[in-house]
Amino acid sequence: MYRLVCAAALSTVALSGCATVFEGTSQDITVVTNPPGASCVFTRQGTLIGNISSTPGILNVPKRKYDIVITCSKPGYMDASYLNHSGVTAVIAANIAADVLLTAGVSSIVDSADGADNKYDSAVNLTLNPLLANTLSPLPATK
Repeated sequence: MYRLVCAAALSTVALSGCATVFEGTSQDITVVTNPPGASCVFTRQGTLIGNISSTPGILNVPKRKYDIVITCSKPGYMDASYLNHSGVTAVIAANIAADVLLTAGVSSIVDSADGADNKYDSAVNLTLNPLLANTLSPLPATK
């Protein structure tokens, strides 16, 4: 009986946080803009989480259950933004099934607490539109 309890405890520890082990708690997001050379700011719930000084570029972000807003700017162009939704990883479905049977929910709690069960779009493409020049000059006279 002692061996069975030890084996169960060891399995619980080994399997807890399955998505944490396989998916990690952070991920890279690549931003490409047209035109290139824009600077981009990443915010989550109004808090700065990082930036890219010049696109194309990559930022490693901690995974969380909250969306990320990516706003890129470049002189002479209008700002462009992208709402990168936080989604659930594919690993989580298998993890929950195994978790209920083997760890009584401990693994899912670990993955949810550290963000490993979430994911973002890993590639973001934004187009920055040029600012319109002030065109308030008079129209040419017609005859």
